[in-house]
Amino acid sequence: EYILEFKEIAKDNMRRHGIPASITLAQGILESGAGRGTLCVNANNHFGIKCHTGWEGETVRHNDDSEQECFRKYTRAAESYNDHSLFLTTRGRYAALFKLPKDDYSAWAHGLKAAGYATDPKYPDKLIGLIERYDLAGHDADVLGRQYTPKQPAAPVVKEPSRTASKPEVVAMAEGSHQVQQGETLYSISKKHNTTVDDIIRLNGLSGNAISIGQVLKVK
Repeated sequence: EYILEFKEIAKDNMRRHGIPASITLAQGILESGAGRGTLCVNANNHFGIKCHTGWEGETVRHNDDSEQECFRKYTRAAESYNDHSLFLTTRGRYAALFKLPKDDYSAWAHGLKAAGYATDPKYPDKLIGLIERYDLAGHDADVLGRQYTPKQPAAPVVKEPSRTASKPEVVAMAEGSHQVQQGETLYSISKKHNTTVDDIIRLNGLSGNAISIGQVLKVK
């Protein structure tokens, strides 16, 4: 189970960096496909962190915004979690987040979207939904030394591959639309529909290349 395996890492990062463990875990679940994503499996990269200038560690190639982009490869998942924390703490556009209460996961979820972490308008709702479904706020309370009453029995996040669990529910798509599936990128979607990444960004009013599983995009 993803949460059971990585909750202590997320809590330790909360203590050291001030990022709510609930937010970190929800982002990890969403962005790694609960540990089943290609980058997570092959490179211990839970948050899709690219190489960037100055990276001297191991790397792996993966089709993302462009073909065969360079991503960081980690020996342990904890390294990926730490890099994610440093990504947020060392960039000025996220500074406002650290003025928010550490137990206000809703404010953090909306703050991430406002700071430009993701272009999906439903990104905050997806994080909040995961946090409330799996009672992830309890881990924030543990770190803060506060009492916490679960809202509901926590549902398991199964890590083993499953034909049904690994894909979002596919809804009927109108002509010229595409629902993002696990492992897809704007680059792979553009090739599938014989268009370009720039055209998809323009059609959907995106400010960047980040997309989420289940997001519906216009492709024509």
